[in-house]
Amino acid sequence: MGVDRRSVLASLAPVLATVLVIGCSRPGEGREEAADSFWTVFRNAFVDASGRVVDRGNGGISHSEGQGYGLLLAVLAGDKGAFQTIYGWTEANLGRQDIALYAWKFDPRLGDPVSDPNNATDGDMLIGWALAEAARRWNDAGWRARSAAIRAAIRAQLVIERHGRHLLLPGRTGFSGAGLVTLNPSYFIWPALDAFAALDGDGVWGPVIDDAEAIVREARFGASHLPCDWIEIGADGKAVPSRSHPPRFGYDAIRIPLYALAGRRASLVQPIADFWRGQGAHPPAWIDVISGERAAYPLSAGGMAIVRRTLGQKPAPEALDTDYFSAALQALTRAL
Repeated sequence: MGVDRRSVLASLAPVLATVLVIGCSRPGEGREEAADSFWTVFRNAFVDASGRVVDRGNGGISHSEGQGYGLLLAVLAGDKGAFQTIYGWTEANLGRQDIALYAWKFDPRLGDPVSDPNNATDGDMLIGWALAEAARRWNDAGWRARSAAIRAAIRAQLVIERHGRHLLLPGRTGFSGAGLVTLNPSYFIWPALDAFAALDGDGVWGPVIDDAEAIVREARFGASHLPCDWIEIGADGKAVPSRSHPPRFGYDAIRIPLYALAGRRASLVQPIADFWRGQGAHPPAWIDVISGERAAYPLSAGGMAIVRRTLGQKPAPEALDTDYFSAALQALTRAL
């Protein structure tokens, strides 16, 4: 049975409004200090003066995903100045001229820092969602129009009808061919999709949401019934682990429970909660869903923040990780 989107959409605005108030109120007015301080520390550690969110542990590159994280965290914290700066850099450096999507990577070490024009759908979704929230918060018509253009491009360019389903591609090129479609379930950002449906109508996004929910429920593999980072949909319409990627519940899939819980879809991640509940204090960073092989090292601080959220535990009094991705997960887990 699918999620009752009418109730989700009806509750979306007040829930996000509450989050925004928490992020911008002054001390003594109910602000969650940890969430606000995490954004401030994240901004100071990873956002440079130009508005570029820097992945310092990965050659100093930037991603549309990271720019989206920065924009979303900024608007949730009520930091309009940071939002404007991050958005300005994103448009100037990653915005495509031919379509309202964004190149996925900026590498300052290259003569052409944006050598690959392909997009990453999660980055586009995060940017489009953040712009919609910023437009609502600060009543900016330009941001509202840009969000609408991004949503329209995602729907037109990144959703294909194949094998009886509406499939949200991870990128515009390279993921569909010869009867096989490759998907990344962690790109199903449920609160963004719900916001898109509230803005554009359930008739536009409802089929995408319904099929994505069904895919996540099917993509439960191995003895622990876990999803993996990448899956394939073949002619029979069934989800199986991608043959071109390690079949791991790992770096990408760690975001599945974060977005599902933020989107009020706890039932989608019950097997993940059951798995983590049995792993003690240090779950492995990844597990092969087919063989059962596990990483020899534990989850990052960001991963552990998601574990605690998934298991209904209180956030830990922790420092922000020095790794960009882990730190982003820490901040998002507290903000969403």
